[in-house]
Amino acid sequence: MKSILTSALLLSTALGTVVPRAGKKVDYNGFKVLRVASTDDVKAQIENLAAHVLNPGRSAQLDVVVSPDNIDALTALVSESQVLNEDVGAALAEEGEVTAYAVPSESWFTAYHPYADHLQFLRDLQAGYTTQSEIVTVGTSVQGRVLTGIHIWGSGGKGSKPAVIIHGNVHAREWITSVTTEYFAWQLLTKYASDASVKALVDKFDFYITPIVNPDGFVYTQTTDRLWRKNRQTVSGNSCVGRDINRNWPYKWEAPGGASTDPCSETYKGQAAGDAPENRGLRTQVDSLRASRGIRLYLDVHSYGQYILWPYGYDCNLRAENDAQHRSIATRAQTAIRAVSGTAYTIGPSCSTLYATTGSSTDYTDVTGNSTYSYTYELRDKGTYGFTLPANQIQPTVRETWAGVVSMLKDA
Repeated sequence: MKSILTSALLLSTALGTVVPRAGKKVDYNGFKVLRVASTDDVKAQIENLAAHVLNPGRSAQLDVVVSPDNIDALTALVSESQVLNEDVGAALAEEGEVTAYAVPSESWFTAYHPYADHLQFLRDLQAGYTTQSEIVTVGTSVQGRVLTGIHIWGSGGKGSKPAVIIHGNVHAREWITSVTTEYFAWQLLTKYASDASVKALVDKFDFYITPIVNPDGFVYTQTTDRLWRKNRQTVSGNSCVGRDINRNWPYKWEAPGGASTDPCSETYKGQAAGDAPENRGLRTQVDSLRASRGIRLYLDVHSYGQYILWPYGYDCNLRAENDAQHRSIATRAQTAIRAVSGTAYTIGPSCSTLYATTGSSTDYTDVTGNSTYSYTYELRDKGTYGFTLPANQIQPTVRETWAGVVSMLKDA
C-alpha cells in the first residue's frame, strides 16, 4: 500500500480500495470524480488508480473517485475525461450533518440520519398506526444487525392482499434510498385517512418496506468510509471485505459477465450463490410472500443515474415475458416523475439499457419469486453529486419518486 493524501488515508493496490487507519474516517477533501472513457485494455489500471468506481459494470464510461496524487496518472491512460465533481469532500459537506428529527413529521425528509434513528423512525411511525402496520424483521446481517422493515395493510386485514416489496440501501453509500423508501411508508400511513387515492392503494396491496437492507455497510459509511458499497462480510484468506448483495441472488449467479469473482471488486458476487446472510433474509421474504398471496410488484431502490429498469440483467438479448407491460408502467411512472419537477428518467430492460448484472434482485424476483412486475429505480442525480446528494435535494427526490411509484401502483 502507498500513502496518497494524508496520514489518515491509505490506498491499496487492489482496485484502489480506500482503507482508513484505525479510528480515522476517510477524508475525501481534494478528491475528484471523473467520468472517463474506458477500454478493456486499461480498465484494470483505471480501477487500480481509483479510490472508488462509482458505476461498476459500465465498460465504455466509468465514474471514478480519484485522489489528487493519482489524477494525472489516471487521465494519461484514457482518451477522454470529464470532471463531474471538483471536490468530493466539499460535496460531502453539502449533504449536511447527520441529524435526528422528531418523527413521523415530514421534517424527517430534510436531512440524513444515523442508523439508530432510522430504526426509531420506523418504530415511531408504526406506533401511530398499530391497527394497520407492524414492524417486521427480514433476517440478520453479518455483524448481527436485524434487517428491520414495516408491513402496512388496509381493508381485509394483514396478509390478505398481493404483496408489494420495497428494498432500500442495498448498496451502503446510497443514502438517498433509505429516506425515499421511508417516505413511501410515511405517505401510505399518514395519508390513508385523508387521501382517497392513497387509501385505495393501501386497500389494494400489502406493503413490505425495508429501508436499509445492508445495515453493516450503511453504518460503515457513517463511521468510516462514506463511499463504501458492499456488505462487511470477510473472505477467508483475503484482506478485502464485502460482498455485493445485489450480485449474490441465486438466479443466474453463475452466469459470466455481470459480476466479479475478485473479493476486492465493488461487484464481488461471493463464494457461492446466496452466501451473504442479508441476501438469505431477503430471499426468504420473497419466497414466503410468493407462497402466500403472491408478489405484484417488487422495487429495488438504488442511486444514481435516474433510471427505471426491469428484467433481465444477466442477458442483454432476453426480454421478460411481460416486457410490454413493464415498459408501459415504467413509461407512465417516467411521465409522473417528470411532471413533479422536470427530472428526466431513462427506462428499459436492465442489461441492454445500463449494463449486465448477474445474481440480481429483479431477475430473481421476476423468475423465482414470480413477481408480476420487478423494477430497479436509480434515483438522482446523473453524476454531479452521485451518492453524495445534498440534503436540499432529499425532499424533491422523495416527492418525485413517490409520484412515480403511485403511478406504478395504480397500474399494477
